[in-house]
Amino acid sequence: MEPKAQSYFSEARSTLLLAVPIIAGQVGQVLMGITDSYIIGRIGDKVSFAASSFAGNIFNMFYIAAIGLLASVPVLVARAHGENNPRECGELLRHGLLIAVVFCALELAALFVLSFHLHLFDQPEAVVAAAGAYFRIVAVSLVPVMIFQVLRQYSEAMGRPWEPMVILLSCVVLNVFLNWVLIYGNLGAPKLGLVGAGWATLISRVAAAVALFWWLRRAATAGDWDELERKAWPARWFYRAKGSRIIAMLRIGVPTSGQLLFESVAFAAAAVMMGWFNSVDPIAAHQIAMNCAAFTFMFVLGLATAASIRVGQCAGAGERERLRVVGFSAMAMCVLWMSMAAVAIFLGRWMVAGWFKQDAAVTALAAQFLVVAAVFQIFDGVQVVGAGMLRGLTDVKVPTLVTFVAYWVIALPLGYFYGVRGGGGPVGIWIALAAALTVAAVMLSLRFARLTRTGQLRG
Repeated sequence: MEPKAQSYFSEARSTLLLAVPIIAGQVGQVLMGITDSYIIGRIGDKVSFAASSFAGNIFNMFYIAAIGLLASVPVLVARAHGENNPRECGELLRHGLLIAVVFCALELAALFVLSFHLHLFDQPEAVVAAAGAYFRIVAVSLVPVMIFQVLRQYSEAMGRPWEPMVILLSCVVLNVFLNWVLIYGNLGAPKLGLVGAGWATLISRVAAAVALFWWLRRAATAGDWDELERKAWPARWFYRAKGSRIIAMLRIGVPTSGQLLFESVAFAAAAVMMGWFNSVDPIAAHQIAMNCAAFTFMFVLGLATAASIRVGQCAGAGERERLRVVGFSAMAMCVLWMSMAAVAIFLGRWMVAGWFKQDAAVTALAAQFLVVAAVFQIFDGVQVVGAGMLRGLTDVKVPTLVTFVAYWVIALPLGYFYGVRGGGGPVGIWIALAAALTVAAVMLSLRFARLTRTGQLRG
């Protein structure tokens, strides 16, 4: 017997209560990039704006790979929480931080080497020259931002999403202030331009990681949390790691990293292809449209995280009947939100494009990109929520294959042969991305529906 509509509304409400602070935190992450783009764009230098876009897109590939590798933290902590196992929650936090530090150290070394070879991406010479120093500073911020990510995911999976949100939004404000000081040379500081934006980002991310660790430790040791949460806080941070636990986390993290990497590489490749038209205008327009699309995407990404946590908690507690209700109520909220976002983007495309950059050619091209972005909004939301719910079931191998086909078999060849070599131009590259998102959305949602209908769920 199918659950009544009241059950769907009840589960949707519970998911939304968890999702709201997570969404606010995700939006805060994007706001840090958006405010950087806005302030850099107001300098009036198209080269600096294009350089920040180019460097940011390359950095994001490494950032997304690290995010995916750590995706096991909220899923497994939520399961352990559902099983009332505080010790396992704490051990997952400790091992998650270890994985984050080691992996980020490896990525940081690769980023530094890459920063001296940015010319290999065949971008305009002025853009490459301006991007190097900014790229290296932002690369260092990978370590604190991923430490913050692990701490935040742990807190959210333990049912404490509001405090990380407040800390993150506070650091967004700090980033805006530091941009104003360091980019323009206010309050007696040197005028650093694009490099100043890099320093503002680094300082803000360090502050966020330190503040969240301090708060979690104080809440656990001062008795502000309930008994399970207090017992979960690790008593020994530098005790030897357990190989079997790391392997269990990587079994989820590595395929998830692959999923996100396939997508992020496709979008980064699209940004690189924009530089093959021998003009900075497509690069700058692409950055504007991506900022707008990323802003709406963060809402459904937060919803996907909440759905993943709740599905994981249901699985840990053995509540199999609720999985389908939790999943499809989350999907319904996703479709509703992204439908409204699509209308808003389409109607406000000229205003949004002009807000970032006062340049007629860049604004006109960005407005064209935003038409495509409006079309793929629902598919973008469905694919990320679908992937999140499947992660809650620890089903990651098939979704990884789906994303590989969607982005590397469909998006990249179509973007190159239709957009670059064919007559599609820069807009053709965005159409290729829309096609990939559509395929991923259909396949991932069908996968969740089939698993929950036939009862092929793992214990």
